[in-house]
Amino acid sequence: MSIITCRSHYSREPQSFFVGQPAEVQLNYIGGSTGSWRVSSVTTHSGAPMKAVTHVDIAKGKIGRSPMGSSWILRGIVRNTRFVTREERPNLEPHYFKQGPVESTCAALIPIRKTAAWWNLEHDERQEIIEARSRQLGSGMRFLPAIARRFLYGRDLGEPFDMVTWFEYSSRDQSIFDDLAGALRSSMEWQYIEREVDIRLIREL
Repeated sequence: MSIITCRSHYSREPQSFFVGQPAEVQLNYIGGSTGSWRVSSVTTHSGAPMKAVTHVDIAKGKIGRSPMGSSWILRGIVRNTRFVTREERPNLEPHYFKQGPVESTCAALIPIRKTAAWWNLEHDERQEIIEARSRQLGSGMRFLPAIARRFLYGRDLGEPFDMVTWFEYSSRDQSIFDDLAGALRSSMEWQYIEREVDIRLIREL
């Protein structure tokens, strides 16, 4: 998986992005009783479920204490070059996700943990699987410009999930997102997933 940028339905020009930012930024998805996104559903596809929450908020930088009213925090580092194929890099590498389209009222927060077998593979073996997934998805380009995606790495921080992905899209593009999620879960890479939780959200206006 890799970072996908987006284009607003209200404009033919791409949304604003951070350009020339540091290669690593820590983000925190905070599940609790308050936040800018309301939880509409939670599906545990594999492994243990997460504690139920009603809202999710997003904070940048390191967080020492858990905010009052929170039940969990998903932490991760944004990196814009890892697990990107040569075909994807020219389109995806230069940009950091800033926000989805203006009318993006829906989101999906999907943390995953991969098996020990995945991490025991040689780098070239993992890259071959990732490239096969990329070909299956058409490098992700067929899902543009409807869906924005931010990919975080939690493994390097010792987090319970190796990776956390945030998808953002409009309600009318729900079927496009479902196609993307289905394509990911049918890929060979997903045979190495031992824990996955799919949290769907609606923006609080």
